[in-house]
This record gives sequence, structure tokens and C-alpha cells, in this order.
Amino acid sequence: MNITLLNILIFFVGFSVVWAVLVAVFFAKEIRCTKEKDPAAKGYLEIILLYPGLHALIAHRMAHAIWNFRMRFLARFLSQISRFITGIEIHPGARIGDGLFIDHGMGVVIGETTIIGNNVTLFQGVTLGGTGKETGKRHPTLGNNVVVGTGAKVLGNITIGDNTYVGANAVVLRSVPANTTVVGVPGHITKKDGKRVDPMDHGGVSDPVMVHMKDMIKRIKTLEDSQKRKS
Repeated sequence: MNITLLNILIFFVGFSVVWAVLVAVFFAKEIRCTKEKDPAAKGYLEIILLYPGLHALIAHRMAHAIWNFRMRFLARFLSQISRFITGIEIHPGARIGDGLFIDHGMGVVIGETTIIGNNVTLFQGVTLGGTGKETGKRHPTLGNNVVVGTGAKVLGNITIGDNTYVGANAVVLRSVPANTTVVGVPGHITKKDGKRVDPMDHGGVSDPVMVHMKDMIKRIKTLEDSQKRKS
């Protein structure tokens, strides 16, 4: 009995080591991006073993390869197992570039015809979805270095340009150019000195609704002062 348990333990440890090495080789860029972007990541082994975003991406790479061989049911089955384990739903038909970082990940949904560029960051609760029952390309295309904040919804066959920041809980229904910031419901485009926004600078995103409110308050105050002077 003890020998059997020892054999099982040796097999488990050996399998884990081999798996970790393979992940480190084939997903090196994603692991580096996670280490750079997540201050909570203490080491590469922790990322390989404990990060659901990386696990979901590994499962998607396999499911996507199976999907391309037109074994659609098997690909969907694998993606559903990944969804159950990680809480991240990625359709096997989605095309994802290198360096994707999914932070926390719970509730992230990526639709079938979604295209994601390189070095993209998605926070928890993000939906890259469609807007109806149309067929063909019906999900968004994200460029390189795009950041989509917590709970944001990017819907329909639209394009999000390179270096774009989508603020938390924004609902984006129209294409946006590169190097912009989108916030609000529906999404409004704002800019920050025409420069790329720091992916982790959540507090530095301007809110166009508040900008308009402040402008209205100033105008009302000006009108009130003008009425007082006339009276």
C-alpha cells in the first residue's frame, strides 16, 4: 500500500514538473506579461500553478487547435470544462494573440468571432460579445496593447484601436480609434494628452459625464450671477 502511494506521488510530482516546464516554454510571453502587470504575482511558479487566466488561455489554445480541425463538439466540450474550472468562458473559435493577461478573470466572456491582438489586458467581468442573432463576424476586434477595465462590455462587430483603454463598466457599441480612452454608458471617447494611458492607472481616467456636469454648473452659476447684477 505504501509503495503504491509512493508511486502515485512520484508520478504526480513528475507530471507536474513536466507540465510546468512545457507551460513555461510555450507560454513564456504570457507568464512574463502576468509578472509585469500583476504586483501580487510573487514568482513564475505561482503564476503557472495558480493563475486561472493562464489556465484558461492554455485550454483555449488546445480547444482552438481542435476547432480548426473542425472537431467542433470536442472543442466546445474542452472550453466548457475550462469555464467550469476557471470561471472564464472563451469560445474556441476566438483568435487570441500573444501576451494576453486576464486579471482574476471570473466572469470574463469572449465570443466566437472575437479577435484579440498582442499584449491585451482584460479584467474580471469583461464581456466581448455580440449584439444580436446575426451570423458571420459579430464580435469585437481588439488591437494591440488594449486594456479593458472591470465589468466593461464591448459588443458587436466593432474595432478597438491599438493602445486604447476601456474604463470599468463602460459599454462600447461603436468602433474607437487608437490611443484613446473610452468610459461611460454608452461609451464616450476621451483622450489623455494624446498619449497611451497607463494600463494600471484606473484613477487617471477622465469621466465625460462629470466634465459636462461641471461645465453645466459653471454656466448656471454664470447665469445666476448675471441675473443678480441685472436686478
